[in-house]
Parts: sequence; C-alpha cells; structure tokens
Amino acid sequence: MFENFTIRHAILSDLPAIIDIYNSTIPSRLATADLEPVSIESRVQWFNDHSPNFRPLWVVENQGDTCAWVSFQSFYGRPAYNSTAEISIYIRPDFRGRKLGKFLIQKAIESCPSLEIKTLLGFIFAHNEPSIKLFSSYGFATWAYLPKVAELDGVERDLLILGKRIL
Repeated sequence: MFENFTIRHAILSDLPAIIDIYNSTIPSRLATADLEPVSIESRVQWFNDHSPNFRPLWVVENQGDTCAWVSFQSFYGRPAYNSTAEISIYIRPDFRGRKLGKFLIQKAIESCPSLEIKTLLGFIFAHNEPSIKLFSSYGFATWAYLPKVAELDGVERDLLILGKRIL
C-alpha cells in the first residue's frame, strides 16, 4: 500500500514543505498550539536541533512529493531523559485519512532501538480524537492529563501526554 512512499532524513531545502504541512493544521485547532502560521525563518533552529542518529526529522514523499513529516524531539532537555523522545507526525491534508499515520507511527516505533529510545511520548490535545485513536491503537496510554493549559480562540483546552515504553 505504501510502496510509492519513501521516508528520508530532512535537509534544509525540505523546510518550506515541512512548514506548509505544519501551517495547514493551524486552522483546525487540533494539532498545534500555534495560532498563526509560522515562518520558515522561525523554524530553522528547530530544524537544526534534529540529527539523523539522535533526534531525526523525517520527510515522507509520495513519488517525490512531500506529503508528511515525522519529528523526534528531546524530552525536557536534560541528559537523564535521553532515552525518552516526543514524537510528532504531521500529514498534508490530501493524504490524511489514508492510514499514512499508522504507517509512520509503526516506522517510528521500529526505529526506536537504533535511536536508543526506550520511551516515546505524544503531546496531544484532548479534543484531537483522530490522533488519540491513532496513538492508542499502537499501545500508547494516557500518562498525564493537563486540564485547561491552552486557550484556542477563547476556548480552554486540555492536553494529554500519551506514552509508550519501547522494549
């Protein structure tokens, strides 16, 4: 089903497509706490914080066309947490609902041993039912519930931290 898809490490010239996909999620108020589109320039440091062997940033292509990306980010920024990473998956609107998220979360889980990741975390708004369903289907459980920590268009929103131990 995904034989026409490739996953590779992002390079700086991928950043505009990554930002386009990210910005496409902002209006829904489901996947990010950003309220306005972000600029490429504002994300260069975030891009540079990734590395293929420690905290990768993958782009997903379908016949050479970027359709999604996956980010592994350090949790809490202290060395004792190096075996824990936050995962983010963002999919272009025209590729959502095609089980691409399932494919990508499986690939991410499979990559954890080589990245020395023992725990994966997902930070997901409690009203983002599709993402909660996706992560839960791969054994992620609610490890934290943070009530009303975000405000989106005047509506206070809860944040869930879903976690999975990778053995």
